[in-house]
Amino acid sequence: MPKIVFVLADGTRQEIEATVGDTLLESARANGVRIAGACMGAMVCCACRVEVDASWRDRLPSPSQREEAALESTYEATEASRLSCAIRITEDLDGLVVQLP
Repeated sequence: MPKIVFVLADGTRQEIEATVGDTLLESARANGVRIAGACMGAMVCCACRVEVDASWRDRLPSPSQREEAALESTYEATEASRLSCAIRITEDLDGLVVQLP
């Protein structure tokens, strides 16, 4: 199982074992990471937005047009922003570090 590190808003690091095939949002919630997601993964609310660590940005698949459109609708998004509901867990993501806003 790939290990994912969530850096919480207060700076605390929470490492989880993610399930391959789940989304980052699903794995986070299954492991007790408190992360919002009002639209239940439909990529419309941006509440599950995370900031991807710089060392990982080029290693993730590119965001879909739908994800990009959703991120463009929020004023807080940066070039590091991704929706956790749009990132599917693979073995290649072992060690991924993301920050919660």
